[in-house]
Amino acid sequence: MKYAEVAVNFPVVRSTFCYAIPPNLNVAPGQVVWVPFGSRNLPGIIVELSDQPSVEIVKEVVGVISACSLLSSWQIELARWISRRYLSPLFDCLALMLPPALKQVQGESQKRIKPKSFTCIKLEIGYDEVANEIKRLNKSRAIKQARLLEFLKNQTQPILLTEVRKHVNCSPKSIKVLAQRRIISLEKINVRRDPLAHFNIKPELPPSLTPSQEAAWKSIQRVIATLSETKGKQSQSPPVFLIFGVTGSGKTELYLRALALIISQGKRGICLVPEIALTPQTVERFASRFPGRVGILHSGLSLGEQSDEWQWISEGNCDVVIGPRSALFSPQSNLGLIIIDEEHEWTYKQEDKSPRYHTRDVAIKLAELSGAAVILGSATPDIESFHQAQLGKYQLIELKERVTPGGCSSLPEVSIVDLKEELKAGNTSLLSRSLSRAIKETLQRGEQIILFLNRRGAATFIQCRRCHFVFRCPRCSVALTFHLAERKLTCHRCNYFVPVPQACPQCFSPYLRFLGVGTQKIEEEVKFLFPQARVLRWDKDVVTRRYAHEELLRDFRDHKADILIGTQMIAKGLDLPQITLAGIINADTGLNFPDFRAGERTFQLLCQVAGRAGRGIKAGKVIIQTYSPENYAIQAAAKHDYVTFYQQEIKYRQEYNYPPFSQLIRLVYAHANNGRCRLAAEKMSHFILKEKENKDLSDLNLIGPMPALPARIRGRYRWQLILRASKPAQVLSEITLPQGWVIDVDPVALN
Repeated sequence: MKYAEVAVNFPVVRSTFCYAIPPNLNVAPGQVVWVPFGSRNLPGIIVELSDQPSVEIVKEVVGVISACSLLSSWQIELARWISRRYLSPLFDCLALMLPPALKQVQGESQKRIKPKSFTCIKLEIGYDEVANEIKRLNKSRAIKQARLLEFLKNQTQPILLTEVRKHVNCSPKSIKVLAQRRIISLEKINVRRDPLAHFNIKPELPPSLTPSQEAAWKSIQRVIATLSETKGKQSQSPPVFLIFGVTGSGKTELYLRALALIISQGKRGICLVPEIALTPQTVERFASRFPGRVGILHSGLSLGEQSDEWQWISEGNCDVVIGPRSALFSPQSNLGLIIIDEEHEWTYKQEDKSPRYHTRDVAIKLAELSGAAVILGSATPDIESFHQAQLGKYQLIELKERVTPGGCSSLPEVSIVDLKEELKAGNTSLLSRSLSRAIKETLQRGEQIILFLNRRGAATFIQCRRCHFVFRCPRCSVALTFHLAERKLTCHRCNYFVPVPQACPQCFSPYLRFLGVGTQKIEEEVKFLFPQARVLRWDKDVVTRRYAHEELLRDFRDHKADILIGTQMIAKGLDLPQITLAGIINADTGLNFPDFRAGERTFQLLCQVAGRAGRGIKAGKVIIQTYSPENYAIQAAAKHDYVTFYQQEIKYRQEYNYPPFSQLIRLVYAHANNGRCRLAAEKMSHFILKEKENKDLSDLNLIGPMPALPARIRGRYRWQLILRASKPAQVLSEITLPQGWVIDVDPVALN
């Protein structure tokens, strides 16, 4: 009898379970099966077969879910690594690589994705017979049948039924009669749901490289060319490039050339972007260079499109797969290159569900297993990535020149406005005097503007003037945000909302203050101050429909609007050459967050927003409004000086033993009762301190227990512990935490 080690879909459990394989079942590693687990049958994924059981008492596999193996040996190995690295259930890690339909498996419910099909009609008789049949039908006054045959005899191949009905007035009965007489036949054909069908792709030739790009390309080309000699397999660490290039320096062209090189070697690539919103722009650029050979995968596609695209990729039809972090797990075989664009973005870290992996680290492991190279690109690299480059673990490639249609140009001029001085001068507007003047002048020249504020809504909270009561979410410990257009207060954590109140519920005063500023308030003020300007807003409240990102971006690119107001969406890699002015309404929104990465995030956002200006022929200008003009992150961003910022930030990290000089693990416990939640956190802290003593982990620091931020979400209180050490996972690797605990290895945020 054969036995299988199965990863079962059960929370918390990281190990596999041994099951016997009944004689009537023929299964393989990577196959999805039903297995008995307690009193229920649960989905599981076979990871290994053996001739001997690993335990004395085994149950039998109940049945199969997938008819064949869906995962390769290297995918199973990658999932095992993710499970060990991020202390996650193995099933969750394997499920990352399953087809879209099977990713939905929960308990015994499973969504079935039907193929998209069309009915086609074709003639089943010869040309002479058709002519005789048409005469006979006309004579017997079956005019509609005769017309249908008349139309079909001129077709060289089967034609869609919908197309026939456009040209011929024939009833379903007429078609049925002819089909019963076997004069025609009807057959259903499956059609791929192509998510690129609505793109207008035009082939494009590679442009000439600047001297800086040429030098960078030779370094990349030299290493990638040697990969073909390894025949796609290697045991040592894969080559990792960090392209550190100022905004607009032509990093994408290097990505395209590197892909073309690995494709010429018979290999394939994956290109990752941090947001779905960036996918259309990247797809257009890549598909014009590799027409008909680009696939996309992301959650914005319908389940049917995802399923068809997954199948299309698995059949080897795509040289390049593009998408956010989940596209890393596409079934792209013979992998030669993984590109992570805007690698500093924290959206590459999965936080909302298990496994809470970081895309960059998983990509490097995947490259190691598949013999591929990795290219990381950013104008403001992650501090930890740049540190790896300084240590020589990544190969650093610098692009110092900005490439514009007119040739190489300088970065935009940046000026800092102290908002404290604006208030002293009596200016209470959301726009400083210099930003207002710059907007007016830019509009007069017929150029475009972006205004950035990383806050949605019109006011961040409402407070009673009399008793100072603040309207808060009843399920989350956060203030409700006022949304002007909908006239409602909304919780951005759980989507709870109520109409705007007329009075304070505590003292019944009608006098309420709308405090804090969001993008809706900026939009209102800009329209009031510049009524002639055409204004667009880009945030999560606006882009709710499918293709809304693409439509908004296309409208702005076509100059159907003069001013684009938005949150961090507008900061990420957009190439809009008509923008000559970028205004940052308040640079301090994330600066004072209780997180050691607050300075880094602020610097990155400011540089990325500033980088949107002056990417065309005309020079750009940037105005940063702040209450903290002396802050080192803001000063460095104003000078486009990443190196100076890095040097100061890395000293701070080393002094306080933060990553990259240590590793963090965040443990969060949630419960409906705050007292029980706190007690569970305290109990866990005692356990960890005991384990620290038993295992002699002298460098382990435990921070907490303390309430998480926010302390309550969706009616559940949250307490957290932070573990800091060179290898903090040693404390947790051999234990199974009780349900209710969430483990986040290498968290990108501590709130």
